[in-house]
Amino acid sequence: MKRLFPCAALAGLALLTSTASDAEVTRLVIESRAPVAGDFGAAGPYERVSGRFEGELDPADPRNARITDIERAPRNAGGRVVYAGTFAFSRPVDPSRRSGFLVYDVPNRGNMSLGGNPEGHIHVASGWQGDIAAAPSLQTLEVPVARRADGAPLTGPVLVRFVDAPAGSSTLAIRGGLGGGVARPVPLSLDTTRATLIRRRADDAPGERVSGDAWALADCAAVPFPGVPDPAKLCLRDGFDPAFAYELTYTAKDPLVLGIGFAATRDLVAFLRHADVDAGNPLAGEVRWTLGVGVSQAGNFLRSFLHLGFNTDEQGRRVFDGLNPRIAARHTPLNFRFAVPGGAAGLYEPGSEGPLWWSAYEDEVRGRGNTSLLAHCTRDRSCPRIFETFTSAELWGLRMSPNLVGTDAAADIPLPENVRRYYFPGTTHGGGAGGFDLKGAQTYGCVLPGNPNPTTDTLRALTGALTAWVAEGAEPPPSLYPTLAAGELVEPTAVAMGFPAIPDAPSPDGKLNAFLHYDFGEGFDPDDLSGVQTRLPPTVSRAVPSRVPRVDADGNERVGAMSVQHRAPLGTYLGWNVQATGYYAGQGCGFQGGFIPFARTRAERDASGDPRLSLEERYGDHEGYVRAVRTAAAELMAQRLLLPGDAERLIAEARASDVLTQEARP
Repeated sequence: MKRLFPCAALAGLALLTSTASDAEVTRLVIESRAPVAGDFGAAGPYERVSGRFEGELDPADPRNARITDIERAPRNAGGRVVYAGTFAFSRPVDPSRRSGFLVYDVPNRGNMSLGGNPEGHIHVASGWQGDIAAAPSLQTLEVPVARRADGAPLTGPVLVRFVDAPAGSSTLAIRGGLGGGVARPVPLSLDTTRATLIRRRADDAPGERVSGDAWALADCAAVPFPGVPDPAKLCLRDGFDPAFAYELTYTAKDPLVLGIGFAATRDLVAFLRHADVDAGNPLAGEVRWTLGVGVSQAGNFLRSFLHLGFNTDEQGRRVFDGLNPRIAARHTPLNFRFAVPGGAAGLYEPGSEGPLWWSAYEDEVRGRGNTSLLAHCTRDRSCPRIFETFTSAELWGLRMSPNLVGTDAAADIPLPENVRRYYFPGTTHGGGAGGFDLKGAQTYGCVLPGNPNPTTDTLRALTGALTAWVAEGAEPPPSLYPTLAAGELVEPTAVAMGFPAIPDAPSPDGKLNAFLHYDFGEGFDPDDLSGVQTRLPPTVSRAVPSRVPRVDADGNERVGAMSVQHRAPLGTYLGWNVQATGYYAGQGCGFQGGFIPFARTRAERDASGDPRLSLEERYGDHEGYVRAVRTAAAELMAQRLLLPGDAERLIAEARASDVLTQEARP
């Protein structure tokens, strides 16, 4: 791997060098400082500092040996494996206003915009995903390629799926991850007889093999088939048909040692927390507590980080005192050969194979034995305090049910003392934009309007509760989530859920993304999502039972940390939606939630046959709705799930809305 930081490039920059005892961060370079725009109240102005860091790992250390292929990575003169990445942090300019908290914001596919906050926390982000190309706007990591001892390339199978190809298109890029944003590994050969292309009309339909003389690893955009040879493009002689999904399986070479991303995060956070000024630590003496926060893919990263034992640094110290994986149902598939960390629970994508639960659970359905996400940190005595926060969309679109009730869905899995769980009912992935608009929000390719039900206000209050729990031991609000024991979790059908028959509205039946039990072959360790996939596509032995929340007569869920909008509803807030067009038309629309507004008046709902009460019947008039919002805000503040400033803002927004105003009449 090339050196990222030649001395000639360091003119005018701050070069900070650490020693091997400082969590193996060997060099840190500050490249820029800039003010952060915004008013951060008592914390005062913030600055953003960014740069690069280098580190090295002892592959023989047991804490590093669990990284797949690290023993096959090139080593420096000291026998260490070297990596390098980018970092950034934001902090109050005035040192006296810094809180002592380091909040590590895990980048999602390299993206992270660091700001400030009135509490004065230091926010840190760094590169961890080694398959992302460097770009000024991204946090990236450079990791080595693993090879055989004689220098020959390591190889293995790779599977890439193509769905909703433009009609008549002849060439597609071979990319992976959510939205196809990451280039896939290079094929060992362009010979189509050494690869397989099949197509199928539905995920459960038989595959039809495409003859090897009808396609090529080539670009046919400008030159007719067989086109210009290109290992990153797939060309089909007769063009792609959007009615089919296409599956390309080939032998790839030169795997990146992507699992180093876990160690790089561990070592940078440990360095910033423990190293002194002489070691070159720009945050020396400023960090008393550490929190890890990750959203979606980044939250999955934290779950895997903890599960694989990386919350203990090489000196045996706890890395994160607190964790908040948000809307994270799975593991990030990072630590196996030719991994694709950016998946989103699509067909054949790994991520749910390991333990998904916080307490010990006997996974008899999959034959995995007694497992837990906390097994490593319990052994090392390094478990953090954890807030798990998630939405309805994770249950519908990201296979989260076994996290709560196991793979047999027979009983609730209890939470350990160091974990609190907060479920945001009737919300889309990441939460909606909030406000009090009857039109709903934008979606991408879905039938129903987007779900506006927000999570931001509740998360803000919970973040304060988590920091108080970590720093002071203050008891947080009790967990809020649906359970089997209370009859709140049921099968994902309209009948079981009690979902109302709303005119012209879809049914939840068939909208769940089924949890499938995969077998990726003997070389793959499913408990740790490590090793080598030797069977692609994987065999699918069965669907694991999943459960979703019961709903009321409005179709709304009634258990969890309900937002103000959910307590004073303007319609039915769904964690699912319907794909409008394409290969998956009529099925669930990814993990986007939908919204079905209430009728305005009794006459309007009678005319349509809507069984749900109208806004007028519920609230009377505009002032009645504002009172309902005020009551909901007071209830949430009493539960410590809403801050006073946010309550005041929400009441003002409701008063300024056109809910049941004369202006809102058709």
